[in-house]
Amino acid sequence: MGGGMQFDECARLILWDIDHTLLDGSGVSRDAYSSAFARVTGRPMSRMADMTGKTDLLIASETLRLHDIDPDPGTLTTFITAVAEELEARADLLAVRGHVLPGVPEALDTLSRVPGVRQSVLTGNMRILAELKLGVFGLGEHLDLDAGAYGDDAEERVALLPCAWKRAQLHYRRDFSATETVIVGDTLMDIATAKAGDARVVAVATGSVSADELHRGGADIVLPDLADTQAVLDAVLGANAGEASGSLTKLSE
Repeated sequence: MGGGMQFDECARLILWDIDHTLLDGSGVSRDAYSSAFARVTGRPMSRMADMTGKTDLLIASETLRLHDIDPDPGTLTTFITAVAEELEARADLLAVRGHVLPGVPEALDTLSRVPGVRQSVLTGNMRILAELKLGVFGLGEHLDLDAGAYGDDAEERVALLPCAWKRAQLHYRRDFSATETVIVGDTLMDIATAKAGDARVVAVATGSVSADELHRGGADIVLPDLADTQAVLDAVLGANAGEASGSLTKLSE
């Protein structure tokens, strides 16, 4: 491992998905895409690409193709920039219509107090949208966003884990191995991304994919949600969960 910051032996880099793992935006992002499409193309969006587990780059590209529009670099950049602007304009609506999923603040806070644990995101959202969504719901405090990977880093989600590792190495001045890395998400693409890099993956059945499908997809652990903080701790830290719980108990005394 590289030099720099000293870490506890049970070091973990936890990379959280955002939509349907940490929060539910209740369709506000889809509205932003629709308005952005109309602005950029001058016609209504009649169809939208499936968003499940995909990056914003891929969603935007596929949506353009569904309307027989070539997603050349200029058009694609204009479209995703408009999407970001439209969602920013809907921040207040997102706060009203969306919500944080059960147990999320408690899980993030508890894990932030475990020695050796570092938390960031691996998300299909462009970074500007990830920051917006997390900011609207007050979830950014325990997440080191400079160590994450985003939907404008690559079109294919499986390419995001190397991006996160590179940023984490620069941010923490330490390499994280696959065995020290845990992706937490709600889709089969979260699982595929982790498996492509031999990282551990904890899946939560809080999105459109059932627990059975997540099991069959190869998740190491499947949770119904994040409401049980101890279950989250056990799933993410594995054999080190007991040691972590002991450390937290001492801290609270």
